[in-house]
Amino acid sequence: MSSNEEIAKRVLEAVGGKENVNSVVHCATRLRFKLKDEGVADTQRLSQDDDVIQVVQKGGQYQVVIGSHVGDVYRELNGIADFNNEKEAAQEKSGNIFDRLIDIISSIFTPFLGAMAGAGVLKGFLTLALTLNWVSDTSGVYVVLWAIADGLFTYLPVMLAFTAAKKFRTNEFLAAALAMALVHPSITALAGQTLSFLGLPVIIGASAYTSSVIPIILAVFLQSYVERFFKKVIPSFLQTIVVPLAIFLVMAPLTFIAVGPLGTILGNALGSGYDAIYSFSPIIAGAVMGGLWQVFVMFGMHWGFVPIMMLNLNQVGFDTMTPMLLPAVLAQGGAALAVFFMTKNVKLKGLALSSTITSFFGITEPTVYGVNLPLKKPFIAACISGAVGGAFIGFFQVKNYVFGLISLLSLPGFIPQDTKAITGLMMAAIGTGIAFVLGFVLTFVLRFDDQVEVKQLAAADKADTVTPVAQELASGHTIMLASPLNGEVLPLTQVKDQVFSSGALGKGVAIEPTEGKLYAPADGTVTTLFPTGHAVGITTDEGAEVLMHIGMDTVELDGKGFTIKVQQDDQVKKGDLLVEFDLATIKAAGLSTITPIVITNTNSFMDVLDMDQKEVIHGEDFLTVVK
Repeated sequence: MSSNEEIAKRVLEAVGGKENVNSVVHCATRLRFKLKDEGVADTQRLSQDDDVIQVVQKGGQYQVVIGSHVGDVYRELNGIADFNNEKEAAQEKSGNIFDRLIDIISSIFTPFLGAMAGAGVLKGFLTLALTLNWVSDTSGVYVVLWAIADGLFTYLPVMLAFTAAKKFRTNEFLAAALAMALVHPSITALAGQTLSFLGLPVIIGASAYTSSVIPIILAVFLQSYVERFFKKVIPSFLQTIVVPLAIFLVMAPLTFIAVGPLGTILGNALGSGYDAIYSFSPIIAGAVMGGLWQVFVMFGMHWGFVPIMMLNLNQVGFDTMTPMLLPAVLAQGGAALAVFFMTKNVKLKGLALSSTITSFFGITEPTVYGVNLPLKKPFIAACISGAVGGAFIGFFQVKNYVFGLISLLSLPGFIPQDTKAITGLMMAAIGTGIAFVLGFVLTFVLRFDDQVEVKQLAAADKADTVTPVAQELASGHTIMLASPLNGEVLPLTQVKDQVFSSGALGKGVAIEPTEGKLYAPADGTVTTLFPTGHAVGITTDEGAEVLMHIGMDTVELDGKGFTIKVQQDDQVKKGDLLVEFDLATIKAAGLSTITPIVITNTNSFMDVLDMDQKEVIHGEDFLTVVK
């Protein structure tokens, strides 16, 4: 499969380019264009594209069916052509200053947060390896791995410049070049000194700008206005060369003379403010952060603390906030584990156990939104436990020396590289253990209502609803089935057969076919095949048993109008033709053509979810089986 960016470029070109697009949105599987002239679009080219399932022209929309990753393609498409530029700009200007600031921070840090977390964990484990004398700091293994672990943080302004440029809608490469100037060896070698630029002082901070955060963000923000100005006053035929040159000549000295020092001052102020609070009482600071961290996460306020963590690491070489947050994360896991033992709801029990495990790795969305928060009291128990654990860690003033995702994998990062003392790691582990156990015990003490409303869980599990639970389930814990038919999607309750409509045979959906062809919904084996061709069963390679029953009472036709294309025990691939059937023959016999597709071993899985589609075409994702 091509990259999402390549798919987006080919689709945009085939529909006639940005100039031919009035608007574009997406649903569960389709890009839905409103074109100025559908005749301009190259439908044949799109239909033959390996990454396009089908093209549908209906209801004034030009629909390009991509599949379940359509959201990723849509983002790339919008990034290329900026269809929603005005809409997004209006949204960013709405809301209060705090909300807009949080949005800016999250937009800048989110794209490479995974890279920072991975590098931070690797850095921590390398420090642990040095402490335990597994490697020396002169060995080839250490030097190579340290380069990748530390390189990202050393040249962090370059990463920030690129994502900030996307957020502020300015040239990413010009922004990255500006950041490279800040961390250039000739500049870092002058750390702590003052230069003269045309008689104006250029103050280089003690640590220069490596690993800095605020200066480059401010510089890129200013660059966005400078670039727009030059594009207005410079003729278009000169812009390719003259605009970048003009930006460099203006922004480079402006950044070093004014923006950089201003950003450093702001960063120092933020760091000093946090230090003042922490110095007043590390115990209170730990209790507040440990107790309220998950509440901050729920409201998106946690992004406001990320720059402070980064500033602490850059200015003093360590951060005291991250260790206090670890108990908050694991306390949610302890509460969820208690729910696992206490609940009688089979579905909730499975979700509680899996989310307990994910909390060990810093992923708390399934734990919070799927288990503890709907039950209320487990969430309260976890917050109390996080406060206790945070206060314990605050009391021992545990420090973190590398940036990373807040999880058990963060623990090696609490070892200082110079002294290699493991006291901080031990105290953090004890405080986190206290929070986990206390969360477990308090949940038992506070109890909860085990009659979890089905609607709450169903809403959390909908595959087309962008919730943290759905995102977690979609990350590898599901089997995605493709539609075996073209047609209208109906609930099983509309099937005029009590066995199917009651769900006795399993969960699934029904389809009113518009074409007489049945295709394989996944790779698997044909395990059920009626000689009449009216029903086919496939066991997928991942163990889902899919029964597809063409129409109701069609066995009475004794194979008339049905042509079987496979044999019992055949190995089939997704999209292989299984059966051809004549819709007119079925309807002439007075029989229903509504075709139920059910997972007959539904009880072997956590759930079977549809994607709320009204119509599907064969090969389009339409049913999710949750392991």
